[in-house]
Amino acid sequence: MTTIVVSGVGVISSVGCDANSFWQSLVTGSDNLSEASVLPGSGIQVSEVLDRAFLENLPVPASAMDRNAVFAVAAAGQALAASGVKLGPLKPDRIGVILGNGAGGQCSMDDQYVRLYRENKRLHPMTVPKAMVSSSASWVSMAFGITGPCFVTSSACASSSHAIGIAMQFLRAGLADVMVAGGTEAPLSVGTVTAWDAMKIMSRTACRPFAAGRDGLILAEGAGVIILETESHARSRGLRPAVEAAGFGFSADAGNIVSPDADGMLRAMNIALADAKMDAGDLAYINAHGTGTRANDRTETVALKRLFADRRLPPVSSTKGVTGHALGAAGALEAIATIMAIERGIVPPTANFDAADPDCDFDCIPNEARSLQISAAMSNSFAFGGLNAALVFRALA
Repeated sequence: MTTIVVSGVGVISSVGCDANSFWQSLVTGSDNLSEASVLPGSGIQVSEVLDRAFLENLPVPASAMDRNAVFAVAAAGQALAASGVKLGPLKPDRIGVILGNGAGGQCSMDDQYVRLYRENKRLHPMTVPKAMVSSSASWVSMAFGITGPCFVTSSACASSSHAIGIAMQFLRAGLADVMVAGGTEAPLSVGTVTAWDAMKIMSRTACRPFAAGRDGLILAEGAGVIILETESHARSRGLRPAVEAAGFGFSADAGNIVSPDADGMLRAMNIALADAKMDAGDLAYINAHGTGTRANDRTETVALKRLFADRRLPPVSSTKGVTGHALGAAGALEAIATIMAIERGIVPPTANFDAADPDCDFDCIPNEARSLQISAAMSNSFAFGGLNAALVFRALA
């Protein structure tokens, strides 16, 4: 089977607008919560991108894009720069873009609803191009002159994990030499934050995955982008890649639209391991979906225990304690955290862990990062609608 490698990553997040800053926040367990700026006085805590320095060097005008596309272009630029991929030596039609996005231009739609329903004004003529869910991939392709396969996957919180997995398949099939893959989301509009709050699953304090005191998720925004290419292509460019994208698994629960299902989670993880030609015992670390809600964390625990049967689970952590839940971008940010953990020999902790929950009785790396040589790791994404995705990454010799 064709070996697929990671040659660069890029991050825009509330806890760092580059990969190194992002990683530093993860390993120190430093979140960056604030009251939602669009809802002053609400007390609703979110994880918002407040740093605007990344806007200075965008290759396309930020004003033409929704916030989610701005994040995607900035993260893709970082990832491409880190990988050394340049057009000219590489044919633009042999490079592709697949990004995950849960709901498209939510901020743009909110702005225009205000114009329409409150102010009785005409809508901006670029409302549709800004709001369409595919706009982030389109803007990345235009910003960097990429003319190969280009589209968006939309599967709620599994969107960007699906995007990365599909990008792996494109490379294996020989449909591209390089893939720009990941995801983006900008859900911190009045309507979207209020809609999530109506579900009664948002914490007013902090995200505490797997902890006894957890009381919900923290909504977040941002983007994560990974450059994937075949190992032979990377080495032909003089690279010595450190991490392989080894396996991709997926499943549908065909059950409840919001309640998680351990069987569906387990199927996705088993498919990912089979794709990587690995066994659960080969995993040294798992980056869990770990949203900080009662139902998700307990169900994911059940699925993980079934995966390992009578064996002890390896260390498991949820980086959402730091980043919050970035919905369609979450899988990409967590895949990057997993990749960097393999590269650096450190596993990021589950932040804000107050006390153990007997129903989540495993080593969740509470509060403090840990040195660990990681030969292989898994990153999980389990979405509303029963849409599950798992990615396996492996260290290269």
